[in-house]
Amino acid sequence: MINPRPAGHPALLRRAGLIAAVVLALAPAWPAAAEDDPLIAKVDGVEIHQSDLAIAEEEAGQIPPMSPDQKRDYLVQFMADLIMVSKDAESKKVGDSNEFKHKLEFERRKLLMSNLLQNVGKTALTDEAMHKVYDDAIKDMGKQEEVHARHILIRTTAGDDKASKEAEDKIKAIIVRLNKGEDFAKVAGEATEDPSGKANGGDLGYFTKEQMVPEFADAAFKLDKGKISAPVKTQFGWHVIKVEDKRVKPPPSFDEVKPQIEQFVVRKAQADLVTKLRAEGKVEKFYKPAEEPKADAAKPDAAKPDATKK
Repeated sequence: MINPRPAGHPALLRRAGLIAAVVLALAPAWPAAAEDDPLIAKVDGVEIHQSDLAIAEEEAGQIPPMSPDQKRDYLVQFMADLIMVSKDAESKKVGDSNEFKHKLEFERRKLLMSNLLQNVGKTALTDEAMHKVYDDAIKDMGKQEEVHARHILIRTTAGDDKASKEAEDKIKAIIVRLNKGEDFAKVAGEATEDPSGKANGGDLGYFTKEQMVPEFADAAFKLDKGKISAPVKTQFGWHVIKVEDKRVKPPPSFDEVKPQIEQFVVRKAQADLVTKLRAEGKVEKFYKPAEEPKADAAKPDAAKPDATKK
């Protein structure tokens, strides 16, 4: 999975719907709406358009399941309450306080930041940029071996030597059957104590060495294609393994990782803008700043997309 998280301000992607709602509530009326933004309702003369309901839906959070008509009524009431209560607040001069004005300015700046970062992300999200990220990640993958194997498991309990010996004997008896030519998948369906293995003939699909416990992985990756292992003990019990195939792990297709690439490109463009503005801006601190943390030599410089994971 591409989990890029370039360095940046932790609040860059927060919603700023509240300020939009506040501005709407304080405005006496909106300008004439475009044809694609129809008038939905009026509250004491204040118009509510379809675009206002979209903002209200974002701000309202999780809405209970309901029909489209019910949701429209719900959001109109949400907006109506907002407008009526805010008008009452205006009549009581709530908006004249310095505290309110400071909060309003903070929310205005947050909305400006949010809109600008969204625009920057959209502009950066081109096919060329996304394919470059994908191609670079594929180059960094290297060659990783995968094994396609089946197994049969006889479970045992840690610390129970008698049960472990019995399980080992059962696996040895199964190996005798397999070496005589019995079909591995058929025997797995009959004998394995792995529930999923009974249904699919012990098929584990393709896996890398790191995806299995060490004892199992070591045995599987040493086997040649088509070969059957000696008894293998792990924390789960005793196994016999058959290797069906070996290959170099293929990279995921572009479409498989496109959502993660989109996220990476957008976040990187936003973080790059913030980094640039930080370098150009001037911050004056009228207090003793905290000491900078010591650099960790073992920490990677920046997150990079990993196309080896889906």
